[in-house]
Amino acid sequence: EVVISANKWEQKRSEVPNKIVTITAEQIEFENPQTSADMLGYTNQVFIQKSQLGGGSPMIRGFSANSVLIVIDGVRMNNAIYRSGNLQNVISLDPNSMEGVEVIFGPGSVIYGSDALGGVMDFHTKQPYFAVDKKVMVNGNAMARYMSANNERTAHVDINIGLKKWAFLTSISTSYFDDLRMGSTRHDDYLRLEYVKRENGIDEMVKNEDARIQKFSGYDQFFLMQKIRFQPSKDLDFNYGFYYSETSDVPRYDRLIQYKDDVLKYAEWFYGPQKWMMHALTGSILNREGMFTNAKLTLAYQFYEESRNSRKFGLNDMKVQREKVNLYSANFDFDKLLRNAQHLFYGAEIIYNDVNSTAVDKDITDNSESPEGTRYPGGINDYITAAAYLSYKHNFNQKLTAIAGLRYSYVYLHSTIGDSNYYKLPYTEITLKNNALNGSVGLTYRPGKSWQFNLNLSSGFRAPNLDDVAKVFDSEPGNVIVPNRNLKPEYAYNLDLGFIKQFNSKIRLEASFFFTRLIDAMVRRDFTFNGQDSIMYDGELSRVQALVNTSSGTLAGGSILYSMEFARYFIFTTNLTYVWGEDSDHYPLRHVSPLFGNTSLAFRYRKLQAQVYALYNGEISNDRLALSEQAKLHMYAKDVNGNPYAPGWWTLNFRSSFTINKVLTLDVGVENILNYRYRPYSSGIVSPGVNFIAAIRAKF
Repeated sequence: EVVISANKWEQKRSEVPNKIVTITAEQIEFENPQTSADMLGYTNQVFIQKSQLGGGSPMIRGFSANSVLIVIDGVRMNNAIYRSGNLQNVISLDPNSMEGVEVIFGPGSVIYGSDALGGVMDFHTKQPYFAVDKKVMVNGNAMARYMSANNERTAHVDINIGLKKWAFLTSISTSYFDDLRMGSTRHDDYLRLEYVKRENGIDEMVKNEDARIQKFSGYDQFFLMQKIRFQPSKDLDFNYGFYYSETSDVPRYDRLIQYKDDVLKYAEWFYGPQKWMMHALTGSILNREGMFTNAKLTLAYQFYEESRNSRKFGLNDMKVQREKVNLYSANFDFDKLLRNAQHLFYGAEIIYNDVNSTAVDKDITDNSESPEGTRYPGGINDYITAAAYLSYKHNFNQKLTAIAGLRYSYVYLHSTIGDSNYYKLPYTEITLKNNALNGSVGLTYRPGKSWQFNLNLSSGFRAPNLDDVAKVFDSEPGNVIVPNRNLKPEYAYNLDLGFIKQFNSKIRLEASFFFTRLIDAMVRRDFTFNGQDSIMYDGELSRVQALVNTSSGTLAGGSILYSMEFARYFIFTTNLTYVWGEDSDHYPLRHVSPLFGNTSLAFRYRKLQAQVYALYNGEISNDRLALSEQAKLHMYAKDVNGNPYAPGWWTLNFRSSFTINKVLTLDVGVENILNYRYRPYSSGIVSPGVNFIAAIRAKF
């Protein structure tokens, strides 16, 4: 078994001290995830939060959003406006185009730089393949899927054309989702009793005829990938990739269910089409002599666009805030095979972000527009990172491997308010210059074929990005967030311990434990703006808050996985993940997930594969909710004292796959068989009720 992502080069998993979870293309097909967020959640070691149906924010070891890193085919997706709140950008990636995914747990800053505090999600899309014994090779895959809970209709096709030295791959997916239906049992607090309907230019609150239908939550999504590969010789390989993803308008469900004085607060709140485009060119060189054995140069350009559109009940003015990001990156990665099974990994990276932020107030009756405050400063917004890294792996013998590395990073941010200082900020520009030296050292000990022990010490850092330090105003219930240009980077120091025991060819036990110490952790706290602790914002008096550096924070936890094959055709598996975390003021950290896991019984015989499995989450009581979560009364159930809390839940599920012939495969499944009504921690949308799944796949 190999992993590619740990040092950006292929190496044996048994030599890597990091905890890594691998998702294969076969798993993705069998599990039938609707989005890439769902695909990560099916590992049951990454927790997924959803503010709306068109969302999915991964939480890894108490970190989320801009504290975890998304990498696609060697290019980092995180940009200057990735926020500290829940982040839904991972759904821009299509699970049906994946060849494999690896989740690296713990700080990955030595290889990947800033933002990789909780972990790295490394996505590898399908590669074009050359013809071997024919002049031209043509093959591909097609899939059509239906899910009942949100009336999902998804179609996917990918086609590979291979020549001797040229290869082409086209991958297309399109999905349509209607409003999501929740379960029927438990927690009436979650029902969607009313919604806003506009007739004859007037907003009205109307009764929802079916309170289990989450009006309005449906959206559509499209994904296109085109790859071209050229291999002029066995030592030289060029890959060009074009990636494009776009959604329709995505209603933000958690805002649509907010009330103010017994009236729904918003008549409309939706994200405009989320667009992501990337061009990436990679050149790989094999050189058995000289300064490197393998070398990769990756040049990439990304364009990202999003907008926020909100209109309060009874008003004609819609606030429209739009952001566009141009991101340019260059990566230079080298691998040198030394004598005696020693490896040297080294490289450099430079990234430039250019952010444009605009806003208007739009009268929906006549489409006239007037100035409105932008989400980010309306002038120049530059965000630049530059880094160099060096990592060394030494196999002392067949039992012991050591890996150590260093990375130096420099981060520069410059932002100007622009010609119109809409909010009367007391300064006209923000400039930050930060640098960090991070390191890691890890040991892998294999005393025999049935045992493996891992130890890894690592440090990570995250420099404030534009969203952290310069977000002009952003609201949540009763609060308004303002800039803090004195924000500093946060640092993480992490200890990982793990072991793997293979009792025989049929029983396997894996366990990992971690402890992370955060220094200067960035957390949201009460603040002042022009000397005031509360201000009028968007028509209501709101408490002023900002991201600030607390003295420290602590996170700890672990996961355990047990699998057993018995009776020849059956495999029993169970895993459990637990995370605990709080800051130095003893307040729970916002992105610490509840206890969660799954237990499954799988059957495989000839053409049939089937699995019965249970998913479960523990409770987060009111006193363990982060301060920012306690204010979101519309999202949580009420305990016996009337205080918000996140109840525990579990579901029973079934999935199966039957190979009809060499071409066709039929997938059938049922999720949440008992039709429970539940909402994962920190989520705005309620999870699906009973959900019937059917998919047909063809390979040609």
